[in-house]
Amino acid sequence: MPLAILISLLTLLLTGPPAAAEPDAVELRPSQVDPAVLALIFSGDETMHYEVSWSGGLKIGDIHLKIQKEQGREVAYTISAKVKESGPLTVMYPVDDRFVCFVSGPMKLPYRYEVEQKEGFGKKITRLTRYDQDQRMVWYRKNQEEEQQFTVAGPVYNEFASFVITRALALSEGEPIVVPTFADRQRHEVQVSLVNRERRKTIFGVKSTLVVQPQMQFKGLYEKSGNTTLWLTDDRCRVPVEIHSRIMIGSLVAELVDYSNPACPELTKTKKR
Repeated sequence: MPLAILISLLTLLLTGPPAAAEPDAVELRPSQVDPAVLALIFSGDETMHYEVSWSGGLKIGDIHLKIQKEQGREVAYTISAKVKESGPLTVMYPVDDRFVCFVSGPMKLPYRYEVEQKEGFGKKITRLTRYDQDQRMVWYRKNQEEEQQFTVAGPVYNEFASFVITRALALSEGEPIVVPTFADRQRHEVQVSLVNRERRKTIFGVKSTLVVQPQMQFKGLYEKSGNTTLWLTDDRCRVPVEIHSRIMIGSLVAELVDYSNPACPELTKTKKR
């Protein structure tokens, strides 16, 4: 299994250069977001822990996600993530990546995105992305390189903000919604569809879930052989309990193993049997 998969663990699961949206897909509007679900998600203290395996077998890492209110700024929040690989490759190539996305406003659009990657022995990479959603501008800098400036056609999310807003979409079968996402230095139209409803075993017991697919594709080593699929609890909490992302050399599977949100007390921490 290539080490690059471990390095890109979270971004492979959540986003990538997406396929073009179908002509009948509508770009995200405020009316397509459930305000009650969004308020619960951004209540200020939600945490999620996922165990990630390769092809549903060998565990290769953990993802810890947290959504909190940002101190000192009105109606602003941080979506933070920590990614660490595990297993025998830890000794050969340790990975400890941290991501912080700052979002604000009624649609929870990003205005700052910080990445710190510690990979291998002594290697450190930093990335900073800044967004001016009103002026349709994005700035990107890697390490100490010169900052790059991009003009975009409209509002944009990133992999974290789009993952979170997807939970609050008012999805109906046969009616996809486009979530504009800035990735790979350009604005993409990520088409999100509700494809099914099914009962699924989760850490909360057997729950009704919404089966949601963002239509994306990857190039080269990460060429997609199928869409990423999310299973969200079909309730007011819309918790992502499982994520599958197929790639040429297998698949990545992320299973929720721990969850906490005081605004959603009906979903308690229960070990999956």
